[in-house]
Amino acid sequence: MTRSLDVSTYLRRIGLGGLGGPPSVESLVRLHRAHVERVPYEYFHIWMDEPTSVEPLESAGRILRGRGGYCFHLNGALSLLLAALGYRVSRHVGGVQGGADSPVGVTGNHLALTVSGLPAERCPDGVWFVDVGLGDALHEPLPLVEGVHRQGPFEYRLRPSEAEPGGLRFDHDPRGSFVGMDFRAEPAEMSAFAVKHQELSASPQSSFRSVMSVQRRDAAGVDCLRGLSLSRIGSEEGTSVLSGRRDYFEALADVFGLTLDDVAPERKERLWRRLSEAHERWLASAEAPREPEPAGG
Repeated sequence: MTRSLDVSTYLRRIGLGGLGGPPSVESLVRLHRAHVERVPYEYFHIWMDEPTSVEPLESAGRILRGRGGYCFHLNGALSLLLAALGYRVSRHVGGVQGGADSPVGVTGNHLALTVSGLPAERCPDGVWFVDVGLGDALHEPLPLVEGVHRQGPFEYRLRPSEAEPGGLRFDHDPRGSFVGMDFRAEPAEMSAFAVKHQELSASPQSSFRSVMSVQRRDAAGVDCLRGLSLSRIGSEEGTSVLSGRRDYFEALADVFGLTLDDVAPERKERLWRRLSEAHERWLASAEAPREPEPAGG
């Protein structure tokens, strides 16, 4: 028997049990906001050696069990939900530029979405840039219109890509964890992301394996947990170090809604040891340089 998405349960997971009616800009905005506020960007599956795929239904199932994911999971699952609700959604191959010295262009380390058929005053063509997989970036969809766009305390820019002919470029706010993201205009199938997903998850050179990051966006800013450092960026800012196991898992639950109830106690203990050891290695490194921010996914 072919499995299908449990739309009602998914909507309840993101706090929108009463969402109804045909596709609209207003409902799309509500969906996007609710998703980034309640489903965090995270990749504990890598740090706990849990094999995952880019299959959207699998990703949605993990979200329904209280977890999050990175771009291939989050945008993959959201694309499935949007399609089930009647939205005209397309997936696009993208590339996140992590730092100023990182390569630009469509490297395949990101899955972006667009939704079409929803014209509005600020979006005459009716095409919207939708992305719940960029961690500390969008709170709600952007009209796919060239120019500067402001959301809360952050300022973004959409423009033609200089590195991808015919593609588009999203420039992040200077306070963001990455510089920008280029993506192709033509739609893509999920199979286009399978090889890069395997590389990001399993390669010893993957930045996702050197530092664990959890991010959650809301209207006023971003909560970010990198290693054992918990930061708030936005209208209010501050940073603290979670030096104890209890503090770390309480922050996961209270700030990010990640209780990890599906993880056995001994596996959580191993996770904590890995995180603590990575933090100690960073402290012991020469002059304790800034930990690399994972790029992509």
